[in-house]
Amino acid sequence: MRCAFFLMVMLMLVGSATAHQLKSAVTTILFNQRTGNIEVMHRFVLHDAEHAMRELFNKKQADIHTDEETRALFAAYALESFHLASLTGQPITLEPVGYQVDGRDFWVYQETAIPADLQGLAVRHKALQELWAEQQNLVNIEGKGAIKSLQFNAKDEWLTVSFSDDSAED
Repeated sequence: MRCAFFLMVMLMLVGSATAHQLKSAVTTILFNQRTGNIEVMHRFVLHDAEHAMRELFNKKQADIHTDEETRALFAAYALESFHLASLTGQPITLEPVGYQVDGRDFWVYQETAIPADLQGLAVRHKALQELWAEQQNLVNIEGKGAIKSLQFNAKDEWLTVSFSDDSAED
């Protein structure tokens, strides 16, 4: 009985230790027809963001919950790691909107006016990939027909999605 209990506790500890091994961030690009804007919402796991602050900026105290300077620094990093362009390569400049802590997540927001005659997007999302080769950055595009998704691995630079059909390509 004691052995079974010990084994159960060990499995729970191993499970919780490996549960955070998956490094991922999720970004939503929303074409909001009501406002006429492209709204970009990045969601990072708070623990990953704080770890990145220690590694990238040598911040010994990287408490995003309580330190406004740390929040602003990580948000600026996230904004610099993400880019949009038209399929012809014309950059789409995004303006920062803000950021917030929400439970175990850190959100960073951007927006810009929807360009006329936009046939698709080229997207670059390198956040945290210089730290962790296994970092996965998922980008969901909504508001232009069916939801489209792009999955960024460390080796990916720019991935594209066309609005003329329902396919995503790299």
